[in-house]
Amino acid sequence: EPIAQVAAEIAALGGECLHMLCDIREPAQIDALVAAVLLRFGRIDILVNNAGGQRPYPAASMPLAHFEKVIKNNLIGTFAVTQAVANAAMIPQRGGAIVNIIAEIYRGFPGMAHTGAARAGVDNLTKSLAVEWSPHRVRVNAVAPGIIRSSGTDRYPDFLVQASQRATPWKRLGAPEEVAHLCTFLASDAADFITGATVYIDGGLCLWGDLFPLPD
Repeated sequence: EPIAQVAAEIAALGGECLHMLCDIREPAQIDALVAAVLLRFGRIDILVNNAGGQRPYPAASMPLAHFEKVIKNNLIGTFAVTQAVANAAMIPQRGGAIVNIIAEIYRGFPGMAHTGAARAGVDNLTKSLAVEWSPHRVRVNAVAPGIIRSSGTDRYPDFLVQASQRATPWKRLGAPEEVAHLCTFLASDAADFITGATVYIDGGLCLWGDLFPLPD
């Protein structure tokens, strides 16, 4: 229902939109999505990998199955979609822009080691693919948001969100629109000479402040 609502909003603005459900942990569903997009539009110029899911969890008590689930979704799923789109569209057409949404992992991700490991993997994957696919004129970059006020952060404990705001030099949370503006820039021709970069959009959070309280 939320996807259909967004598609309707895009259509109301005069845009053409194809919306589908896709579990990025399932290769067959990825292939079906890519095929449907190519059938409808004939090419794929931009891919934004924004799927993910996790919740705060102390590393010492985290079940291995939970760690594996986050890695499969946030890291392996991202690679699977990226590979499928590149092979089916961007490499043959010799051009494309890929934007990977990761997280603010500059100093690690205590309290969320599972997604920190997955996002760090995507950060390195971004650099590797940027070089490998440069002969095909496919740019690959990553965006690392800090704490963004969204439906996702609404599920986090209040103390964690408040601590994030206090620890951010800009003293506020980010907005989804601010992340969207950065993604739009990186996907556009204006960023043609940028590839393999990870851009932090976090109000300076990665440089200062402690989010994870340590016992004495």
